[in-house]
Amino acid sequence: MDIGIPVEQAPSEYRVGLTPQGVRLLTEAGHRCYVEQGAGEGAGFKDSDFERSGATIVYGSREVYGRSDLVLKVSSPNLNEADMLRDGQTICAFWHLAARPREVINTLIERQITAVAYEAIENEDGLLPVLRPLSEIAGLMTAQVAARYCQNDSGGTGVLLSGVMGVPASRVMILGAGTVGIAAARAFYALGADVLVLDNDLERLRRVDLHFDGRVKTMVSHDFNIAREITTVQVLIGAVLVPRARTPRLVTREMVRSMRPGSVVIDVAIDQGGCIETSRPTSHFDPTFTDEGVIHYCVPNISGVVARTATHAYLNVAWPYIRSIAEQGVMTAAEHDPDFARGVVVHQGNILDEQLAELLRSVAQ
Repeated sequence: MDIGIPVEQAPSEYRVGLTPQGVRLLTEAGHRCYVEQGAGEGAGFKDSDFERSGATIVYGSREVYGRSDLVLKVSSPNLNEADMLRDGQTICAFWHLAARPREVINTLIERQITAVAYEAIENEDGLLPVLRPLSEIAGLMTAQVAARYCQNDSGGTGVLLSGVMGVPASRVMILGAGTVGIAAARAFYALGADVLVLDNDLERLRRVDLHFDGRVKTMVSHDFNIAREITTVQVLIGAVLVPRARTPRLVTREMVRSMRPGSVVIDVAIDQGGCIETSRPTSHFDPTFTDEGVIHYCVPNISGVVARTATHAYLNVAWPYIRSIAEQGVMTAAEHDPDFARGVVVHQGNILDEQLAELLRSVAQ
């Protein structure tokens, strides 16, 4: 099989679709790998590393797409990349199709593309194995991001997350007790912040309570509780995920307006549309904006700037699926692995994911 690894075109995206080690394993199995010049630089991999592993270095994304049956990416193709897609190709990426422009989805349909969405691969326990390590990284990073933007020189309220003797710790509210939320709670708690986690799943809240031995507060998530507690916090983390669907808006503009001026909002759910009404996507180049007096950090690919760690972390889990596609083809691999089958959201232009199909129908009406 001809396999391509292009340079990522999303803003500040330094991760790469495959490591030199993965390329070596594929080429030793008889596959051909085409790596765009500089694709691995942000993650610390040189072109020469890929060449020694058996890859052919090519000099443009269009050539990668033109030569490849299977393209391995991190971020979903943008409109420019969608124009490069070849009829019948398979593209593996974190697609987040529910929040992608309709033009991209139309291209998938028209060109009979097969889209494997890493974030939609799901096991029988409801866990998302490929997305999980990146969610953990994103959750952990929220604490260092919040600490920076709470500082006066970043426009914040000038508070230390941990507090000091005689001065209380900053209060942090986390919406969602999934992988991102628990990782964020772990990071903020380790820094000494006063952490509150909200979720509408009582079992998840029970796990949080047990995990932190009651030292992280928990509360059922509903409008009244969010509206009441949001006025008391310096940091709000949006860590809500509904697999394969747009994230519900849990925080209204009015709620944001009630926050203390200079407070910090980090909407990790922005890659699925965001869970805060005032959120809009930003980038690592220009990560924040202020709305209703509150600093908003809404970077979709938070882990993209710790590219080496993130690349190794997700490919440790994604590699068996990549190997199965190369060896068996997408649908044969899906027939043998129901977890992987859930990640095949589009096959030859046909939308297989029911939630995505329903969303598109509702938008069209």
